[in-house]
Amino acid sequence: MGYRIAVDTGGTFTDVVVADPHGHLFFSKGLTTPDRMFDGALEALKVAAEEIGVEVPRIIQDADVFVYGTTRATNAIIEKTTATTALFCTEGFPDVLTLREGGKLQPFNFRLPYPQPYVPRHLTFEIRERVDSQGNTLIALQEDSVAHAIAAARAAGAEAIAVSLLWSIANPEHEQRVRHLIEESWPGVPVTLSHQINPTIREYRRTSSTAIDASLKPLMQAHLTAIEADLAAAGFQGDLVVVTSAGGALTVSEVVSRPLHTVSSGPSMAPVAARAYADHDARTQNILVCDAGGTSFDVSLVQDGQIKRTRETWLGPKYQGHITGLSSVEVTSIGSGGGSIAWIDDGGLLNVGPASAGSVPGPACYGRGGTEPTVTDAAVVVGYFNPDHFLDGRLALDADAAREAIRSRVAEPLGIDETAAAEAILALANEAMIGAIREITVNQGVDPRECTLVAGGGAGGLNAVYLGRELGCPRVLIPASAGALSACGAQFSDIINDVTVSRFATTASFDHDSVNAVLEEIDERMDEFVRNLNTRADVAIDREYSVEARYPHQVWELDVPLDRGRVETEAEVAEIAARFHDVHERTFAVKEVGQAVECQYWRGRLTARLAKPRIHDREGAGPSPVTHRPAVFDGAVVPETPCYQGRTLPAGLSVPGPAIIEEPLTTIVIPPGTRARVMPSGSYLVDTDWSDDA
Repeated sequence: MGYRIAVDTGGTFTDVVVADPHGHLFFSKGLTTPDRMFDGALEALKVAAEEIGVEVPRIIQDADVFVYGTTRATNAIIEKTTATTALFCTEGFPDVLTLREGGKLQPFNFRLPYPQPYVPRHLTFEIRERVDSQGNTLIALQEDSVAHAIAAARAAGAEAIAVSLLWSIANPEHEQRVRHLIEESWPGVPVTLSHQINPTIREYRRTSSTAIDASLKPLMQAHLTAIEADLAAAGFQGDLVVVTSAGGALTVSEVVSRPLHTVSSGPSMAPVAARAYADHDARTQNILVCDAGGTSFDVSLVQDGQIKRTRETWLGPKYQGHITGLSSVEVTSIGSGGGSIAWIDDGGLLNVGPASAGSVPGPACYGRGGTEPTVTDAAVVVGYFNPDHFLDGRLALDADAAREAIRSRVAEPLGIDETAAAEAILALANEAMIGAIREITVNQGVDPRECTLVAGGGAGGLNAVYLGRELGCPRVLIPASAGALSACGAQFSDIINDVTVSRFATTASFDHDSVNAVLEEIDERMDEFVRNLNTRADVAIDREYSVEARYPHQVWELDVPLDRGRVETEAEVAEIAARFHDVHERTFAVKEVGQAVECQYWRGRLTARLAKPRIHDREGAGPSPVTHRPAVFDGAVVPETPCYQGRTLPAGLSVPGPAIIEEPLTTIVIPPGTRARVMPSGSYLVDTDWSDDA
């Protein structure tokens, strides 16, 4: 095993985690360089290389795998910097993206403007053709309508084309022919076909997936090509893989052809790392994962060791935003990170976020020209951050600038002092985070009191214990990798390829030949994926099969696992039905034994399992010097708050609150009434309800 490099590029910081040939992990963090990702990653890599004791070029040249996670696709959609995209649809159905699926979170708020479609109507072109649900051609493809659409899209300045025709999942011939005509008359323009990117029966979801994917192709192709070129120039000869929203990774060639898989991919890695550390340090498989970065706060859930996934990933508000339509790690995100800006609204009320100071100019305390008060500035004012030890001393903080920003923008308008204003900013940020956590737990029937909260991100240690205490979580785990949790998750990830084919079947009269033909097609596509891997790293190939099924007349399907990639006997059909009944009961607390089950989507998941680093125990620590400084806890100043250098703390040490532990990539705040225990790995396991008498 050579080196393995993982990079997670966020809006404020770029995190780098390097695994050496012995499986030891080294963490570093640097400010993101928006114009050229590799510059920020290289600066962070230099810090890790210095700790390893090897030059950066040697690490890059000897690396087997470079795992890259980025928010580039998500940010492009939010900032509306994706390619100008044309939509080709079946004649008579130009409003699929406009109408969406109906629904409204605030049904009686008539002031909400009607949301704009992902592709505007003037870039939507109707193709004369029609296929029915059985795949029969009702109206042959009129190629003159395709030629007109191509010419009109080109004249309108389109840079990519999404093709989504009715019932293409039953018969894709028309979509395939449209692509051929596009390639003939407009070579080089990126094209996405709906039956390939998301073969679902639901027209809006399939069309939305297609439009988003097409709009990202020019951007992500250029971005990933630049990364490949930078790595090659640095001597990298290993495998470059890109993190996906499903909690795994794909090869660059796959991502270039399907960039939709990178949307919301960054947060998907945090639960992968959190699960590994929770199992190692807390011996638990039920965890809440909170990843607080500079720009956003992301929360996800692991139950019984399984990362919770969803097909309801919306970009923007539910029903009003745009849905990706793909299975992905379920993550709730809010704009409440360390760089979130505090501001006073027209009604005189304090707000925090969602706008962020980012890395340029950054919070006021960064001394890079920022003047807006942020959560990070508030943490400096209340004494949580050591201005001389931020980012392991590599970024000196300007405490006076932090105080001035909070004084002028928050304290004076509210008629309070700077310290009270800073406390209010932190409290408001915490409340927003608690709301996000309750959305994914209490609102879905999960009791947070039965979970261990695992905190990560550069700002994760700042409020993790407060959140756990408020939610009733008995323990909070801050992993040794907390400051770079998502990048660390990439070290534990695998290459994952999902293949889905739509084919209706009912257990009442099961068509074995039709279903097995579909499963055989899935196997063939997975075989092709394996042949194209060309990876230097050692991999073990696993295959899993499942089907999405429902009771007759139901709207939504549930996932049912299959034992193998064939359904040949009536006993196996009966097993599918029995498993569906059980899944339905677990989900909705009711089942209809004896009722027929309708199977709609057949899925194969191929996992190329990469070698994983091991979580090693920290080497023996030296003396543990303690300094003291004033800090504010629960509204009261503690003049002599103990402050520890985390790297010097020996395993088994108990640190009662109030206290502050300074790690190279994060600062951990231990409030009164709680206690942190140093684990052998260097993680911190915090008891949220503790006293000296306990």
